[in-house]
Amino acid sequence: MCGIISPSQKKRKGIIFEFMNYEEFYAEYAAKEKELRDYINSQQKYFKRIAKDMENGDLKNASKNMDTLREISEASRQTGEALQELARGFDMNAYIAGGEFAEHMLAYFEKAGIDAKGENNAYEVFPYKLRLDAESAEVVVNRKKVPYLRPQSLVKHIKTGLDKLMEATFNPADFAAELARAYDLSLIVQAAEKKRMVAPDGDVYLVDLYKYLTPMKRFRRDYDVQGFTFDIARLHNSDINSIEDGRNFDFGPSRNNDKSLRILDKHSMERHIAIVRFYKAKND
Repeated sequence: MCGIISPSQKKRKGIIFEFMNYEEFYAEYAAKEKELRDYINSQQKYFKRIAKDMENGDLKNASKNMDTLREISEASRQTGEALQELARGFDMNAYIAGGEFAEHMLAYFEKAGIDAKGENNAYEVFPYKLRLDAESAEVVVNRKKVPYLRPQSLVKHIKTGLDKLMEATFNPADFAAELARAYDLSLIVQAAEKKRMVAPDGDVYLVDLYKYLTPMKRFRRDYDVQGFTFDIARLHNSDINSIEDGRNFDFGPSRNNDKSLRILDKHSMERHIAIVRFYKAKND
């Protein structure tokens, strides 16, 4: 059961609070933040009053308002220090290392209806891959650090990305044709490397075709492996199984896990596919 495991402990010059639930920590922070915001609003109000007093020559009232402003400013300063102490007191390294971050993250994914798999701080949320780094207190999504160390915000970030992917225009027939062109080029290159005839319907790893589809590094920045995997899943789950030149195609698994792509089928079932084959039907 998650909660405050130690209300407070002395550390250096201040009192550091330790939380193992970001939402509990954030609730206390938000309360202090509101208190500081109220002080700042009051400072603005009295600053305007003083400016008006000075404009009108009401030095007596200006002096009185300056005293009040000084008191509010001091209270604001103390609240700001308390906020800083509170922020410093959240041990993100321990939050991740202890498993509470992952526990809360997975609960939010489940609540959002998003499939998430993994363990030991490595997770896959198709087509995203997440890594929680306890040592550096970082969250890495598809090999990029993201500033979402609040589980709820991380899940919101992933959901936004998923929604954009789902809304993106996708033509399975066009994608299948592009995949076929990369497939044909791959067969020619393989045959040349091995000095043999081109096998017109051999199995080719999908990850190898990705390299032909994105020959330059800057292309891979705009269209990463996860985006490619997502498109493969959409093609796999479509009703398209042939291309304009009459060839059919199908996907298959492989014992080489390093080259397998994890996708979700149209029934949200997990599948691992690795190869594709374009071929002429036997009766052609």
